[in-house]
Amino acid sequence: MSGMVGGKWGRAAAVVAVVGISVVGQGIAPAEVGAKPGSAVEGRAGGSGQGAARAMAGGAPGDCCGGPSSWTTGDKSALGTAAGTASPLWFTVAKGVTSEVFYPRADVANMQDMQYVVTDGKSFVDLERDATEHVVSMPDEKALEYTITNTAKNGRYRITTTYVTDSGRPTLLVRTRFQSLDGGQYQVYLLANPSMAGGAANDTAAWDGTGLTASGTEDLFGAKTTVASALRASTGFVAHDNGYSGAASDCLVDLRAHQRLANQFDSTNSGNVVQCGRIPVGQDSTFSVALGYGSDAPGAAAAADGSLASGFDTLEQAYRRGWEGYVGSLKAAPGSVAGDERQRRAYYVALMALHAAEDKTHRGASVAGLATPWGDVVNGDALNDGYHRVWGRDLYQQATGLLAAGDAAQAKRMAQFLWSSQWISAPTQGDGTTYPAGAFPRYSPVSGVQGATPQLLGCCEQLDQDSDAIILAWMTGLTDAATYARVKVTAEHIRTSGPATTERWEEQYGRSPSSIAAEVAGLVTAGAIARANGDTASAQQWESTADSWRAQLDGWTRTTSGYWGGHTYYERLDKGTDPNDNGQICFDEGCFYEHDGVDFGFLDLVRLGLRAPADPAVAESVAPTAAARDGNAPMQVTTPNGDIYFHRYPHDNYGESTTACTGWPANGPQRFGRLWPVLSGERGEYELANGRPAAVYLKSMADAANDGYFIPEQVWDRADAACFGLGRPTGSAAPLMWAEGQYLRLAQNMDAGKNLETPEVVRQRYGG
Repeated sequence: MSGMVGGKWGRAAAVVAVVGISVVGQGIAPAEVGAKPGSAVEGRAGGSGQGAARAMAGGAPGDCCGGPSSWTTGDKSALGTAAGTASPLWFTVAKGVTSEVFYPRADVANMQDMQYVVTDGKSFVDLERDATEHVVSMPDEKALEYTITNTAKNGRYRITTTYVTDSGRPTLLVRTRFQSLDGGQYQVYLLANPSMAGGAANDTAAWDGTGLTASGTEDLFGAKTTVASALRASTGFVAHDNGYSGAASDCLVDLRAHQRLANQFDSTNSGNVVQCGRIPVGQDSTFSVALGYGSDAPGAAAAADGSLASGFDTLEQAYRRGWEGYVGSLKAAPGSVAGDERQRRAYYVALMALHAAEDKTHRGASVAGLATPWGDVVNGDALNDGYHRVWGRDLYQQATGLLAAGDAAQAKRMAQFLWSSQWISAPTQGDGTTYPAGAFPRYSPVSGVQGATPQLLGCCEQLDQDSDAIILAWMTGLTDAATYARVKVTAEHIRTSGPATTERWEEQYGRSPSSIAAEVAGLVTAGAIARANGDTASAQQWESTADSWRAQLDGWTRTTSGYWGGHTYYERLDKGTDPNDNGQICFDEGCFYEHDGVDFGFLDLVRLGLRAPADPAVAESVAPTAAARDGNAPMQVTTPNGDIYFHRYPHDNYGESTTACTGWPANGPQRFGRLWPVLSGERGEYELANGRPAAVYLKSMADAANDGYFIPEQVWDRADAACFGLGRPTGSAAPLMWAEGQYLRLAQNMDAGKNLETPEVVRQRYGG
């Protein structure tokens, strides 16, 4: 799925260079006047007299409107939301500080980052993210609550912050303890970088007499949408500023230049704004900060004020109870993970992350991730896709994980969302393509196809996604007559359009084992739904097509002249119908023979029941995945502790630059796709189906998890380049909800002794 502009596995937005903040304002001189006792500047270097600042009641200067913005790394070390539906707010944490905050939907981010700035007022100014070492902990493994402990690298201070959301209001509430570790007197500022209504270019900021508010209006999903925020502190703010990012009115720029706020402004015009407020602290101080949201500033302020009045302890207890109740309503952690703390915590976190990924308003719509991969080099001026869209394939992978874990209700909501909100009833324009009736888009907003622009629906149909929707309907019992009327249109579309399609990595078009496996399983399960509705004729026609495609699969995709091993194996994909010709697939680094291309898609032939687990054609295709060619990275990498990971396929370019360590959108030199823990899970399911141990693959997935126990999209694949640690998450996306679903499935499957997501009607038909 890499290498495609605008694509999920290679999706790009406008890319900007990320540089250090610098003063770009013109002609802004610091105001040097005396300060009244108790005013915003009392206690700063210079005292009341020369060097003190003047609070400016007017707006920030006219040299607006701030430089270009970006998002933040996709590697989230914490995320959370209330377990219930009353609070439509989600938070994330990356590199020790608050990153994207989503409201009122799981696909609308409203914050780039929020963190503390610490200074002694005379010799240094520290940005929390960069100046501290971060430790992530969970107070309760059955609640999606996190505590981040940030200790200054120079040993001067420690900042400990615990995150929850108000279960009844759209408020992020944090409790922070600031400690001076060396006896020094320090000043602490809360620095917020809003990106309202999905982008930062058109925001305004203001002081409302009590706290900081921000607002932005964007054209989202076919309608003008306004989102407002309000920041409040339990201590109040003893100084404040609203300015433009990178300009002299930017409080971080100001602090770095003067070790104090020399420029303070009450408001801004439209632009890329930043806000800060000084929080009074002593040697050891604890306080709460509320970040409330609403459709206007008064509504946001009411949410923040209400949450502060309720108190952190009360809201924390309610937040925990919500999550503990959800986890307790499902299956207990299976024996495969129960005895190992890391694997067990990864299991509970996977379960909660998948529940958290569901939108609170558009039920069943679960995003692929609450992150923008390599977001720190992705332009944040306007709404971008990130991974906070709904992919049908990812939804299926998430839902089957939840089914295995005992959440049949959410899994059914997911199936209902696909058929009620994503299913295309009439030809619909996508991004450079027209989706026919019966198709599903590449992805959609959480609100589905209604009102979505072509760009929001993506570039290309994938028949495996259409098929996954049918399989999920069958697995969740969604076989009623109304749903079947739509399934019938989709099954006919698959029958008349397949089997060639854009494959699961969203990059190449042709015949692939993974796509054909899904299509065959989709047609067979469509037949089962048809029979349940008395339509035997349609069932027979779809089953006949499925039988034919399965019979022709080897002739289409199993080469006998490949480069690897014994030269006979399933290809990744063939653009034609002859796997032994000299057809080519092209990548960033050149074009290569189709019969030399391999991936793990053929394992779905076993997982979906088309082939018996011990099928020799499948078994002989496993060997090439452990090989290397011409100095390229091998498909399989075994780390020193025995963990086993896999690359997607040779010549994958969707990953960081080995030399520059920059993320994929930055287009750096030597970009390579890294290791995907989800593939360890797929291999584990294949081994399990064959009656062999799968524990090493489950352990590998858990070991890949970051400090918040989230399983990432990719982990680093080498020890000879120090961008990241071998086997540790990269900047792509964590958690990847697909991987979380795979982890739940493998853990439960190991206890069951079989792959629970294999459709029984397919297994029975083909002896899989």
